[in-house]
Amino acid sequence: MELFLVLLALLLMLLGIIGSFLPILPGPLTSWLGLLVLHFTDGVELSNTFLISTLIVAVFIYVLDYIIPAIGTKRFGGSKAGMIGTTLGLIIGLFSPIPFGIIVGPFVGALIGEMIHRNDMKKALKAAFGSFLGFVASTFLKFIVAVIFLGFFIVKLSEHNTNFF
Repeated sequence: MELFLVLLALLLMLLGIIGSFLPILPGPLTSWLGLLVLHFTDGVELSNTFLISTLIVAVFIYVLDYIIPAIGTKRFGGSKAGMIGTTLGLIIGLFSPIPFGIIVGPFVGALIGEMIHRNDMKKALKAAFGSFLGFVASTFLKFIVAVIFLGFFIVKLSEHNTNFF
């Protein structure tokens, strides 16, 4: 049973890293589930404080994943219409059948929102670029957190005294 839990935890950790790039899987939250599963194996010591603090980080990153593209839009001169367009584009891109809809969606949404707001293509493109940069920053942040959680997983598993294989 212990080997099964360790393998399941490892699978969740790897899915968390993949989920940093795929919008369907919440990367850090999936990695955190891997830490939680590891907690239930015999002999692996994960304190409640550790689990709660890593959960708070994972939830915080999950929420930021939806906010950062809008902040990027605003930072590059976008209006409220551009931020709304970014958010709507992200949601539509998430469910669209086109490849890379999650990347294209926020960019096109910000562009459309800015074009409706001020009809200035140069400023609209700048705001849409800010949205894209926000998306890239968010993805990078999720990836870093998922890799750190994998590091915690490896350290805690290496401290375990039983040989699994």
